[in-house]
Amino acid sequence: MAEVAESGPIDSQAKNVVYCGVCTLPPEYCEFGGTAKKCEEWLSDNHPDFYKQLYSEEALSANLSTLSVSVRERAAKDAAKKEAKAAMVEARDAERKAASKVQIKRVERNKRKHVTVITGLEVHGLENKKVAKDLGKKFATGSSVTKSAAGTEEITVQGDVSDDVREWLLEVHGKEIPEANIEMVEDKKKKASS
Repeated sequence: MAEVAESGPIDSQAKNVVYCGVCTLPPEYCEFGGTAKKCEEWLSDNHPDFYKQLYSEEALSANLSTLSVSVRERAAKDAAKKEAKAAMVEARDAERKAASKVQIKRVERNKRKHVTVITGLEVHGLENKKVAKDLGKKFATGSSVTKSAAGTEEITVQGDVSDDVREWLLEVHGKEIPEANIEMVEDKKKKASS
């Protein structure tokens, strides 16, 4: 067998990698994320020394001097397209959030038994399972996430707690869900005719 020659102690040290707070990529790769301007602002606010290293006049001129004129123009166009696309996606999400409704339904089961069904929370960035668990703890009742007939997720809470759920949503998640987007609905189960 071959013997391995020892070349001395190997100095291994962990590196501290900085990740962008906007696109979650390392700052060297923010230009590929589509939010380059926002990333650049975040980097200048949070890591000014690293910002100078990447975006100072000397660093930019050194990087641009290696590119031809046509490549520079193409890179500028690509960056503008990515930024416009990211802005459009952000605007579409904001518009969708503003137009979407959170429905709180009071559904009659049988006789005087009721359940409260909440739909539309995921559009506002809330996790249904977490909210269902919080509602179960808050109202000391059973709460679960189920699939509706339409195929969307909904939270079912045992008992008639629709008014309390509305108040709780406004109190706890008021900044994510505007009051105008919460809609109360009462749904009665049809009685069998004899």
